Amino acid sequence: MKKTERRISDRYRVRPGDRFRLEDWDPADTGGLVLTKEKARDLLAKGVDELLTLQDRLAAQDRWAVLLVFQGMDAAGKDGTIKHVMSGVNPQGVEVHSFKEPSSEELDHDFLWRAAWRLPARGDIGIFNRSHYEEVLVVRVHREILAAQKLPRELVSRKIWRDRYDDINTFERHLARNGTVIRKFFLNVSKEEQKKRLLARLDDPDKNWKFSAADAEERGLWRDYGRAYEEMIAATSTKWAPWYAVPADNKWFARLVVARAVIQALEDLNLSYPKIGRKERRELARVRKAIARS
Repeated sequence: MKKTERRISDRYRVRPGDRFRLEDWDPADTGGLVLTKEKARDLLAKGVDELLTLQDRLAAQDRWAVLLVFQGMDAAGKDGTIKHVMSGVNPQGVEVHSFKEPSSEELDHDFLWRAAWRLPARGDIGIFNRSHYEEVLVVRVHREILAAQKLPRELVSRKIWRDRYDDINTFERHLARNGTVIRKFFLNVSKEEQKKRLLARLDDPDKNWKFSAADAEERGLWRDYGRAYEEMIAATSTKWAPWYAVPADNKWFARLVVARAVIQALEDLNLSYPKIGRKERRELARVRKAIARS
């Protein structure tokens, strides 16, 4: 990857221990790039081609797994980013999981349980569209959800969010130590841009299905969610599982940043196709002769 391309994603990586405030991160930032739609599509297509090659090596080597986590406010572009960035990869090696309201079975387990059994296998890419981070975001904003989780009362203290950050960091550290590469993306959309996108869903009959009355209700809690995101990202952006605060007002740029971050993560693994030994080469030569004579 060229240094200029690497910088596209590097500048949005939240460093461990950094103070994180949304006011310091411009949702409309494009990193100084001024591109036509055609040029942006060409750059993304180039990235998608690179991802396909790297994914093929990831699967062949069968040593690493990759977990991509997407979070953001409603209409931030999570679905579209996943669709466009992963459009050219082999679907056999990718699984997407969307985390919605927990089931009764999930509520009977710890808050990380439903994420743990959806983790990607070695050689695969797993995508969480929303994730275990909902447990320190929506659950924090809507305390009635926490009450429904049937936790022992003595465990629900003022420290519960700090405790959950610690649990998440430990969980992700365990995954990283066992060969899962984790990259987390907060799609940072502005309130004004969200308004435009929600109104577009209402005005376009083909997009009405995307709209939920809950979207308007959640919009009224914008500040509460902002504070929850700030604290969560500052507490859980680690060396082994970094957050990227991706400017999301311009969809083309958000997709480009995500694609570059994923490519960089895979390139850093120095993936390669397995080498075969002399015995295997002799066997291949024998099989080749047999096929040629048939």
